[in-house]
Amino acid sequence: MPEGDTVWLAAKRLREALQGRAIVDSDFRLPALAHASVTGREVLDVVPVGKHLLMRFDDDRTLHSHFRMDGAWHLHGSSDRWQVPAHAVRVVLRTDDRVALGVRLHDVRLVPSQQEQELVGHLGPDILGEAWDPADVIARMQAVADLEIGLALLDQRLVAGIGNLYRNEALFIRRLNPWTPVREVDALHELLQVAHRLMDRNKGHWSQATTGETGPGREHYVFERGRRPCRRCGTRISIADQGTPPRQRLTYWCPTCQPTVPRTSASIEPD
Repeated sequence: MPEGDTVWLAAKRLREALQGRAIVDSDFRLPALAHASVTGREVLDVVPVGKHLLMRFDDDRTLHSHFRMDGAWHLHGSSDRWQVPAHAVRVVLRTDDRVALGVRLHDVRLVPSQQEQELVGHLGPDILGEAWDPADVIARMQAVADLEIGLALLDQRLVAGIGNLYRNEALFIRRLNPWTPVREVDALHELLQVAHRLMDRNKGHWSQATTGETGPGREHYVFERGRRPCRRCGTRISIADQGTPPRQRLTYWCPTCQPTVPRTSASIEPD
């Protein structure tokens, strides 16, 4: 799933390509927006908010999209062949020399800009936002003290932008078991700062290495390394679903570096 750093970079690339430019042709390939158009409008800004993206136009309207599991924005030259199948394209925006393609996007809406808060106002502080302040997130988390920390990091109402990759890696780095209740985590500030540091370091490129290494199989400590040796101690990495269906998320942790038996989900032990 695209995480906050991926959305941040997509917004940056779209801003560089479209900001201050007029849309010469637009095509919305969704039933709810079948008759919508931004043709002739100038792009004022493209803003990431957690995992959401807001594209603002000069007629006081905003195009909102959410990446969810597989969404993306692609940029092409005006005469380039598309690198994605046409049936996956939800939005086409053309300037005189560029084409922006919204691919497999979700929750696509075109709303008056003053209604943006109705779409993103429920979110917690954006971990990659300019006004990032972990103190606000800590207060929100302490209000749900019985929630497992692995779930708290994924709750976008508490902190926006963190996804499954970075919550697994940050918990490993801080030696915290994902099933630890928030009230038992003594160093929430340090945990949030680790997640922020990892994401901030990766936001300028598409790769999401957390170890400082980019070789195959070397990018992460525990994420997607189930049953492989822990890079810190050699113990096999455990895997379990955390959360209730259909919102459960696959969780990776080292039983030695992140001790305590999971409280709500049975681990998938190595064969």
